[in-house]
Amino acid sequence: MSLMSRTTAEGSVASSPATPVWGELRYSGELARLLADGALRSPRRREDAAPVLLIPGFMAGDNSLRILRHWLRRRGHEVAMSGMRVNIGCAERIVTRLEDHLQELHADTGRRVVVIGQSRGGTLARALAVRHPESVSGLVMLGSPIRDGLAVSAQVMRTVRAVALLGDLGMPGVFSTKCHEGECCARFRKDLLAPLDPDVHAVAVLSRTDGIVDWRACVDPHAEAIEVSSSHCGMSVHPEVYRALDRTLDSWEG
Repeated sequence: MSLMSRTTAEGSVASSPATPVWGELRYSGELARLLADGALRSPRRREDAAPVLLIPGFMAGDNSLRILRHWLRRRGHEVAMSGMRVNIGCAERIVTRLEDHLQELHADTGRRVVVIGQSRGGTLARALAVRHPESVSGLVMLGSPIRDGLAVSAQVMRTVRAVALLGDLGMPGVFSTKCHEGECCARFRKDLLAPLDPDVHAVAVLSRTDGIVDWRACVDPHAEAIEVSSSHCGMSVHPEVYRALDRTLDSWEG
């Protein structure tokens, strides 16, 4: 299956979101509701909060998760970031770099890490959890198309093709069409469908009103599904997501 001509493969979704992409304009309203909720803005601090590694989505950088980062820190977590300014690199190369971040955070805190990723970041987070269950206690995937990375809106698919073309032309730090089906990312693709270690807690947050990713691509048979009514980009600022995270992290830490 190539980036330029999709066919349905076993285990893939091969469809686009039912919600129009303009539904993503809800982001500002979702953020406003979060900021207006005093209880969410100032969560109760947990003394036993696990360290967290945050990974941004496609075409985004660490700054896109700054609100979530601040909220987690107020909750008591030590938070490390991915070090990415823009998430457009070869997935296997990114995971290899993130393994170093994960191991460093694990060693510095002496505790297993909760890895949280948004969209493509969640697929990278899952690969980390599969490879290093001794260092990962929990996995949270926010709108992450682990079953089919190309089950996206037509507008986003055009962006994916444009970025892949740059990679094909030799631009450094950019994925190419070979990443989707070639040897370079074969291990990463396998990790997306591999079972998770029983000691790794996992949730997949999905939305049927996601305007970017088909929600069915986010269903992970090895993770608990949590459904919210959110835009795709808004999952990092949506009040429902924060309430779900609060409950989930409490249950893992308890």
